[in-house]
Amino acid sequence: MKLIPFYLISILFLITACHSTVSEYVNWSVYQGGKDSNQYSQLDEIDVSNASNLKVIWTYSSGDADTLKNRTQIQCNPLIIDGILYGSSPSLKFFALDASNGKEIWSFDPFAAEGYKQFGMGVNRGLAYWSDGSEKRLLVTAGSYLYSIDANTGKVDPQFGKAGKVDLHQGLDREVGDLFIVSNTPGIVFKELLILGSRVSESTGAAPGHIRAFNVKTGEQAWIFHTIPFPGEKGYESWPKNAWQYAGGANAWSGFSLDEERGIVYVPTGSAAWDFYGADRKGENLYANCLIALEAATGEHIWHYQFVKHDLWDRDLPAPPNLISIEKEGKKIDAVAQITKSAQIFVFDRETGEPIYPIIEEPVPPSKLEGEQAWPTQPVSSLPVFSRNRMKEEDITRRSPEAYAYVKAIWEKLDEGPHFIPPSENGAIILPGLDGGGEWGGAAFDESTGDLIVNASEMPWILQLLPHKATDNTPIGQGKQLYQSYCIACHGADLQGGDMFGAVPALANLKDRLAQPQIIATIQKGKGAMPSFEFLSEEQTQAIAAFLLELESEKNLEAILDKGSTYPYFFNGYKRFKDQDGYPALTPPWGTLNAVNLNTGTISWKVILGEYPALSKQGVKATGSESYGGPVVTAGGVVFMAGTIDEKFRVFDKSNGSLLWETQLPAAGFATPATYAIDGKQYVVIACGGGKLGQKSGDTYVAFAL
Repeated sequence: MKLIPFYLISILFLITACHSTVSEYVNWSVYQGGKDSNQYSQLDEIDVSNASNLKVIWTYSSGDADTLKNRTQIQCNPLIIDGILYGSSPSLKFFALDASNGKEIWSFDPFAAEGYKQFGMGVNRGLAYWSDGSEKRLLVTAGSYLYSIDANTGKVDPQFGKAGKVDLHQGLDREVGDLFIVSNTPGIVFKELLILGSRVSESTGAAPGHIRAFNVKTGEQAWIFHTIPFPGEKGYESWPKNAWQYAGGANAWSGFSLDEERGIVYVPTGSAAWDFYGADRKGENLYANCLIALEAATGEHIWHYQFVKHDLWDRDLPAPPNLISIEKEGKKIDAVAQITKSAQIFVFDRETGEPIYPIIEEPVPPSKLEGEQAWPTQPVSSLPVFSRNRMKEEDITRRSPEAYAYVKAIWEKLDEGPHFIPPSENGAIILPGLDGGGEWGGAAFDESTGDLIVNASEMPWILQLLPHKATDNTPIGQGKQLYQSYCIACHGADLQGGDMFGAVPALANLKDRLAQPQIIATIQKGKGAMPSFEFLSEEQTQAIAAFLLELESEKNLEAILDKGSTYPYFFNGYKRFKDQDGYPALTPPWGTLNAVNLNTGTISWKVILGEYPALSKQGVKATGSESYGGPVVTAGGVVFMAGTIDEKFRVFDKSNGSLLWETQLPAAGFATPATYAIDGKQYVVIACGGGKLGQKSGDTYVAFAL
């Protein structure tokens, strides 16, 4: 027997000891789990047999929720990389946590940065991460700025842009002044490029939503794709001649998917602005409402498909598409699947854009509004819808005789029909509503089953345009017309506020609460989710304040109304169609979780998702509810889902949708979960920010494990 020298034994011991202290990680390193946007994890420690044993492992509270007025949210799908969680708070502070215990490592407040100019904060849905092995950077947006943050320290990179930030107003090939431009959803990293979209105004006078790529090290703009084409570019003929100089929207606000091997980025875009009336944008309006395949390195156009032509319904593509592989007729196909607000699914060949399942071009009704020219046909997918898309008489609520009578009296006066009933003075029923259907939480895809798993809200909305009436030239008169153009959509015709972007405050009797300088400052700078309206003139801002404060004046103003406020119509506000007690106007289910098999083109299963707590107390439980945020599916056979107004987190069996476990959260988790592992232990974390649909605001991240 040959003896091993003592010094070799010592070395072997040290190597073994050191190896045992090296942690092993399974990361969630990209928004929605991967650049394919499939919200899928290979982790399987949490499975069908043990999901009911989940426990809270840690919580983290940032301490900056608006718990008084409940106007803040957290929509963030955090990143977890090598044991560190990166997320954002209700007031858009970014932070790093130890992902094993929730202890804070660092925090960064972009709004405290020197030289920051307020344009409204908006919300944040996630972060982008880049590393070359030595440097680690988080690329995040807050307000109108893109920041590069050192992932180790939370400090901005002074070599990026100007003192660590890039102003998104710059480089759009058009002067946009102080128009509203933010980016709620993270960009996607390709090599040393960050490809980024934007959220812009959905009203008149909006900025264009061109797609851009920035160098991750310097912040320099590398390329731009004009979603409202310039002269000589493909699609230019689908707009009025000079639209490239004034039209807005057609923006990619919901994120991207990236096929790194092919070097193709897939871009879903939203409606052209103004959302509901397009007399000044006659034509199909490419590249609004499109899925666009671009060369990720250069921004060159490869192919596109337009889902809504000349959109009048705010039918933005609400989520990044899923990059999937399916089997159809014995052949494996690399495909891209896009969910829509109208609860349809469209599937295309990734390289060519050819539809995998047939698309039918259906005739639709013409518009009755002055000057409007609705497009005569619209595409409809042959795949099954995952939500009802028409509210017939038999769909009217039967919750009580009183509710039925209340809703039917309204229903009889509204325009009702299949897809694409155009907006009208009468009011049109939109189902699914203006939020969808499918929404920004996205869909999860499980290649082992071929199932696309997506949550759906089944809430009808009322879309109504009303004619502008002649107004006098007093500050109140002109302020009222400006209010109808820029403010009524969120704050309502009756000044009572709403819940479109969270808890929108009421403005009735504002003179009892605020002074004129405070109102003018808020209009100019924005506040919370409210964007800045700094593009309005001083006279226009003062006129809106005069209307809100009921400031009588004998002084007449010169004509201060702009193009937007002299349109023949104004939007009568974001209105969910509800009964007299505030419940959806149609029969349940009001929210579902669905699995659609993209190998066979059939629905695998559908289950009710969510409850209304007040109805549950009355014994009415199987209703479902609206939901925000999306599902995550895993190799362990489970689906993680929050997002409902009952403030619960749930785990489902991915094979049939059966509920395995549920628990109460400190506030509603209107976000997509993330799952990760440290040393073989699987965690799942959800941001609990509430603040939508009348729910209380929160500031907590909750992590669960076995």
